Amino acid sequence: MTQYAKCFILVALLFFLAPACLAQPGSENTPLKKILADIANQHHVKFNFAEYDIASRSLYPPQVRWPLKAKLAYITSRTSLKFKQSGVYVTVYLPQKNDIPLKTRCAFITDENGQILENAIVTFGTTQLLTGADGYFEFPENITVLQIEQAGYQPVQYKITDTRGDCSEIRLNPDVHELQEVVAERYIATGISLNKTGGYNIKPAKFGILPGLIDADVLKAMQQLPGINSSDETVNNINVRGGTHDQNLFTWNGIRLFQTGHFFGLISALNPNIAQNIEIYKNGTPAMYGESVSSNVNITAHPETINPTSGSVGLNMISADVYAAVKLTPASAVTVTARRSFTDALSLPTYTKYSDRIFQNTVVTGLNDNSQLVYKNSKSFYFYDFTGQYHLIIKDKHQLYGDFIGIKNNLDFTQATFMPYGLAIKNSNLTQTTLGGNLMLKSKWSATQSSEISGYSSYYNVDALNQSIDVNGATLQQNVINDAGLRFIYNIKVGNHYTLQGGYSYNDTRITNRDRTSIPASETYTRQQLNTHAFSLQADYAPSDSPIFIQGGLRINYIQQLKLLYAEPRINLTYKAGESVKIQFQAESKSQTALQVVSLQEDFLGIEKRRWILANDASVPVLHSSQAALGLVFRKSGWLVSWDNFYKKVSGITTESQTFQNQFEKETTTGSYTVTGTEFLIQKQFKQFYIWFSYAYNRNNYRFDALFPSVFTNNYEQPHTVNNGITYEWKRVKIALGSKIMSGRPYTRPLVNVPVPATTNNPASIEYNYPNGVRLGTYTQINFSAGYTTPIYKKVSLHAGISVLNILNSKDIINRYYRLNASQDEIQMVDTYSLSRTPNAVIRIMF
Repeated sequence: MTQYAKCFILVALLFFLAPACLAQPGSENTPLKKILADIANQHHVKFNFAEYDIASRSLYPPQVRWPLKAKLAYITSRTSLKFKQSGVYVTVYLPQKNDIPLKTRCAFITDENGQILENAIVTFGTTQLLTGADGYFEFPENITVLQIEQAGYQPVQYKITDTRGDCSEIRLNPDVHELQEVVAERYIATGISLNKTGGYNIKPAKFGILPGLIDADVLKAMQQLPGINSSDETVNNINVRGGTHDQNLFTWNGIRLFQTGHFFGLISALNPNIAQNIEIYKNGTPAMYGESVSSNVNITAHPETINPTSGSVGLNMISADVYAAVKLTPASAVTVTARRSFTDALSLPTYTKYSDRIFQNTVVTGLNDNSQLVYKNSKSFYFYDFTGQYHLIIKDKHQLYGDFIGIKNNLDFTQATFMPYGLAIKNSNLTQTTLGGNLMLKSKWSATQSSEISGYSSYYNVDALNQSIDVNGATLQQNVINDAGLRFIYNIKVGNHYTLQGGYSYNDTRITNRDRTSIPASETYTRQQLNTHAFSLQADYAPSDSPIFIQGGLRINYIQQLKLLYAEPRINLTYKAGESVKIQFQAESKSQTALQVVSLQEDFLGIEKRRWILANDASVPVLHSSQAALGLVFRKSGWLVSWDNFYKKVSGITTESQTFQNQFEKETTTGSYTVTGTEFLIQKQFKQFYIWFSYAYNRNNYRFDALFPSVFTNNYEQPHTVNNGITYEWKRVKIALGSKIMSGRPYTRPLVNVPVPATTNNPASIEYNYPNGVRLGTYTQINFSAGYTTPIYKKVSLHAGISVLNILNSKDIINRYYRLNASQDEIQMVDTYSLSRTPNAVIRIMF
């Protein structure tokens, strides 16, 4: 039996045996001595008491999930016994007659599932305090009303009504927009939820833990969701239901992002410290969103209230970061973040592993004599990103936000190898830069009407000098995007059943591409511009006394330069079939005018070979997608099951956008792809343990009528994907272990192992077999992560975490293609391998 099978069986056994091991004890009258023994085991303390003080006492035990101090207060209110704690020792005693009773009461904060919440802000009178890691706090006995606030939750005014002296349990509800009512809270991990329209919400402030992650990295976390993969392990190549990465729309505070990764995709370019809420839609996208044919990922860092000053300083094995949210006045605040790698000065093991993955010494195998040519390289690489935000509340009705973001990657790369004519050494350079700004005004005119108006600008630039090691030549490339837009949205609630939303958006996108080669000497320059007007209308029918929810939307687009007018209908239906089951249907039509293409497969060693262009409705059509899905969600007694079946078709794709590395690499034509599939997830909670298993199947085929054959397997098809994991979260400790298993990508073999000889009119070439007729081996990765958070001084906490990617150090091939050598007389096989075992660690101080 292989190691992979053993790990898989282990997770399955944990899934089915955990209920027996972790079953809840019955709530029955229990001797106090046993209750104290159970509490001692649960909280790792020791009780000192006189036997006669507790021998005859019994009561119903407090709930296991309560914090220690709340359990002691519970016992005191029913027995009059007092407790005094010193370290791990707790003394139990009966108060003397002259003891003065403490004039305080206590409470603790939990979420809607009863899980403890730390760092909640409690206000009473002129006093404000922060709850600790156990959610516990005390307050004067004469206080009857508490104001509770916590990031990501609805603020609450809690009235003290318990006269027995028990600790009050104060539950907070998620701060979720009314139109995004939660269907399943905690989907795979704490902080991820499934909403009524079938989309996902991720709240980094609540984020638990996922295998292999040490931070709330949304672009890594979303790859755990069924139907979302990365075929090359990066966040620069996220494939949602068979689509390419550029078919996903990423926005940060309304600013469109054309760059999503650092280190060429191994690290997210979005700082996890700042996001308040992330929405992910695979289908059923709200009508206000356009310009994508796969998914929408909307990151919003716009708090509704002015929170107290807070901040953090963090360091991991790649970079250092700072975060500060400063309350300027009761109605204004400013937030800044910054992160920079130190990889250009210090190479720790994590950087070394990442570097080997991205710039791995490419092993090229000659198919005739099995000879190998190894490239040696050296590089200097660094990245940084920063954000700024100003928030102003105007007369309690208006929220003004000003945002700014900057992202940069810089690489200097030297490569050397022995060629027939001697040692060849080449130097190359690549920089990627993103700058963006946004201004937004949100207004709440009444209890039933609100509006939002915003304007943004985004700039993206890639400059690359690629000196080929195989030929004595160089390529200079530049890709520049200037994107700007305006958006207006108005919401009206009509009665108790209907909500209407109308909107208008204008978008101006300009893209410039410049290419210059030395051998042969040539230069090309193109400049494109498209202006798009879009009107959206959406209606929600959501009566509180009905099991039916309906959301219907229509988006009408007009592309000025192309004189194209078309409509995009969208619908979401949810039917609640009893208390535990919801049936969902989603359908949508979407479009996209900006896409990425590949002109030369080996641009900059294949590291960053894609360039953005605009549709021209001729050689590059506007992309259109149609999609429908039917599924259900079952939730009961800690079990969660979700199941989706979908159909998706995207038309207008070009061969240049699909990164072909076979006989179609230099073809230029248009076509479509069609995907059908199913996505399944099952999850169970046993106290602090969470076990989940997901499976996704898809069948993905191209259709290019001008090619032969015209129908064949999509480059990004991975028919089977299995994710599973087990996490443990208890107070300050979080641990996760999980695996990901995927079918290998398809590739095309040469028909014979020798090239077709050159002729007068044609250079030497490779004769290929049936396109994408064979598949790479299965990709398997097992990951681990753990984190611990503890208060160290008043409002200061320390967080430490570790992670290990690919624990078993699997060496899987994630891409394979063939090429001719420099002499054009031999076929070489080029393999790209997966990330090897990679450790990482983080330490963060939060205040």
